[in-house]
Amino acid sequence: MRLEMKFDLKWLFFVLVFFVSCEKDDVLEYDNYLVSSSEVKKYSKAEFLTTLSSVFGAQSAQVSFLVRSGISLHKISYLTKTPEGTQITASGAIIIPTDLTEPLALGSVQHGTISDNSQAPSYFNQQSESALGQFFASTGLIIAMPDYLGYGDSQNYPHPYEHKTGLAQANVDFLLAVKEFIKKEGINWNNNLLMAGYSEGGYATLATQKLIEEKYSSQFTLKASSCGAGAYDKTKTLESFINSKTSGESTNNRSYIWVLLTYDRLYGFNRPVTDYFAEPYASDIKINKQNVTISKSFNEILNPTFVAGLKNKTETKWLEAIKDNDITEWKSKVPTRLYHGDADTFVPFFNSESAQKGMTAKGSSQVTLEKVGGGTHSSSIQFFLLGTLDLFNTYKN
Repeated sequence: MRLEMKFDLKWLFFVLVFFVSCEKDDVLEYDNYLVSSSEVKKYSKAEFLTTLSSVFGAQSAQVSFLVRSGISLHKISYLTKTPEGTQITASGAIIIPTDLTEPLALGSVQHGTISDNSQAPSYFNQQSESALGQFFASTGLIIAMPDYLGYGDSQNYPHPYEHKTGLAQANVDFLLAVKEFIKKEGINWNNNLLMAGYSEGGYATLATQKLIEEKYSSQFTLKASSCGAGAYDKTKTLESFINSKTSGESTNNRSYIWVLLTYDRLYGFNRPVTDYFAEPYASDIKINKQNVTISKSFNEILNPTFVAGLKNKTETKWLEAIKDNDITEWKSKVPTRLYHGDADTFVPFFNSESAQKGMTAKGSSQVTLEKVGGGTHSSSIQFFLLGTLDLFNTYKN
């Protein structure tokens, strides 16, 4: 779900210092996933050092010694399919260290919720998550960041927000295209894949990890993943939201509305907005979709008849659609860290608890729950970042 690009830069400096000091598969549907690639920009090490102030501000001089290499920024376009099965061209970003000769690991970073297309990674907006991707690449990692369907080259297709298949399949196809790009460009990759993402990116990471482990294990050597504050247990989240008060924050409600509208479309329900939402909210949502400002508990803006149907289980198709997007009960073979603040009022903490318990019950032996005591959705980002950097450093070779 949502990831806000707000960091305590002084804190991030110490995180980065810590990082440096710690040293049965489907046949591919396309012969070539990669459609095209283009170098958007290239920085020498000296040139890149001059850009650090836009990300780190006053701390830029203090983190500059962590930069090991210049970088080249590339946009790639690739083939994938929409959840409806239609072929589409999507896009993503690849950031390559240019001065290093040793084999490097590939880090796939899935971004959080964005509402503006210009924030997609392949635009390399310095105010987006891609700015941190550039910095991490300069320290010695190949960084790949999918735009997701609905952004970049596929911006005319509605983003499949929090939809398991819509996120995971496009991300896997992106990584297959990244492999082709790496081979074409002669990049020295050590064949190791690491994954990370927070909020919607956390959900997208775990969904993509599951798809890779179950269907694409011969294509990738997945070493580890770091997932932060994702809504992995959609069923329990829905039950909580219809039976209890939520925060009532308008930004949170936009995401919840977006999920509902996305599932209505992708599962072919195509019901009137008034079936789901009470007035006057329904009229506002009909016009503006999720881009509304509603500061009420989520259960109070829903149509009472719809809520009753969910509670008494007569909304069977809706309940099946929600369950289809749960990713809590499956067996993983790789180290997986689940970071979550126990005071998160946007994506409840029980989502990560459910994933850890469910995956362990299915035989996963390396899934750990990293609870951030008192952590909110925003304040827990720093702990997720620290843990992710440690995980990448541990498993990159």
